[in-house]
This record gives sequence, structure tokens and C-alpha cells, in this order.
Amino acid sequence: MKKLFFVAATFVCCYTVKAQSPQPPKPPTIEERIKRVNDGLSKKIKLNDAQSKAVEAAYKDFFVKMDKLRPKDPPPPPPPPVKKEDADRLSQERDAKIKAALTEEQYKQYVEIEKTLRPKRPERKDGNEIPPAPPKE
Repeated sequence: MKKLFFVAATFVCCYTVKAQSPQPPKPPTIEERIKRVNDGLSKKIKLNDAQSKAVEAAYKDFFVKMDKLRPKDPPPPPPPPVKKEDADRLSQERDAKIKAALTEEQYKQYVEIEKTLRPKRPERKDGNEIPPAPPKE
């Protein structure tokens, strides 16, 4: 009887702990990502309305295309990596559109600021960065 009680208590505890485990955070929406970019750029670069709209359109197009490269039902975080060549190609397209909209001095500032706008990779509990998963071929 004691064994049965112990097994039942252990089962209830394990089930309760699993039910309370935190859900992985949802990735930000495209609008949230664009807002973060606009906030980061507007603090450093003075853009007129046309430039602001061009930058926003370039980033929206970039985010939409990047999302299409990722699988629909990704495994738990970290998200699966996108092929570096594809991501670089999309970044170059985005930067070309932005370069056409900005002055030379603004574009130089943008290049420096853009590095700080990238989301940081999650860290493990030991403080090291989580390495990207190897590509599946």
C-alpha cells in the first residue's frame, strides 16, 4: 500500500511540474520587428517621411522573405537557421533599397546602427551562446 501511494504521489508531482513548465516565447511579429528597427534608427538618423517609408518597406519585405525561408512548424527554440547564402542575399537586397533612399552620410550611419539592431542569440545557463544547429542536407 505504501508503494502504491508513493508511486501515485510521484506521478502527481511529475505531472504537475510538467504542466507548469514555461511555454517557449513567441517570436515577435513583423510589425513589432519593424517598430524596433524604426525606434533604433530614428534615435540616430534624421529621416524625412519618404526615407522613413522606404526604410520601413525595405525591412518589411526583408522580414516577410526571411519568414518564408523558415519552416512553418519550427522545433522548440532556438529557431532553425536559415541558409547563410539566402540570408546574405536578402540582406544585400534590403541594404541596396535603403542605400537608394538615404544620403551617403545617412547610409554610413545606418551601416553602423544596423549591427546593433540584430537580435542577440539566446544564451545557455552557463553563459555561453547557443551554437546554431548544423544544416540538414
